[in-house]
Amino acid sequence: MDPENRSPEFHALHVPPEAIENGGIEIVRAVIVEGELHISLRRAFDEPESWGVLLADLTRHIGRMFAAESALTEDHALARVRAVYESEMESPTDPGTTRAIS
Repeated sequence: MDPENRSPEFHALHVPPEAIENGGIEIVRAVIVEGELHISLRRAFDEPESWGVLLADLTRHIGRMFAAESALTEDHALARVRAVYESEMESPTDPGTTRAIS
């Protein structure tokens, strides 16, 4: 893991320019804290299938990022993400918890 992730300082991503210009609603925030994933979600869709579209779009962005920033091709990065995704769905290494925050 990158030592930057172990800093007590929080390193947030920039808000996409389109959201700055047109407004929007943040629906997912994922943060690594001391090697553990922490997530905030907003139920933004009426149907759960819409989350499948979001996950597919996100996966394609991940593939393009690895193709641009590493020796992996987009297809190879996508195949690796999909393989681990399917494995995790079948047998999670950490099922996580659900905690409502008011």
